[in-house]
Amino acid sequence: MISGDTILLGLMIVTGINIARYLTALRSLIYIMREAHPLLYQQVDGRGFFSTQGNVTKQVRLYHYLKSKEYHHHHDPVFTGKCSRVRELFVLCCALVMVTSLAAFVL
Repeated sequence: MISGDTILLGLMIVTGINIARYLTALRSLIYIMREAHPLLYQQVDGRGFFSTQGNVTKQVRLYHYLKSKEYHHHHDPVFTGKCSRVRELFVLCCALVMVTSLAAFVL
């Protein structure tokens, strides 16, 4: 029989890996955004996005941009594909964090 600790450890490892995938995809999206959509790059503070002085309200702007799928109107297929991937990874990471938190309290 598999113990609860083993299940929780496995969930935490999978969640950590997916968070790392999300952050690298987000970093590459911001890099692509600099050329594909310079106005949005300025609006989300692309240069200082991952810094400690990053403006949270500007970061939330990117969240709303991806949530409302405004990128579908963009002409660059690489940019829209990367936005779609970041959005999917964000949803996956949120779900995994919730499941892992729930499992931590239940197990």
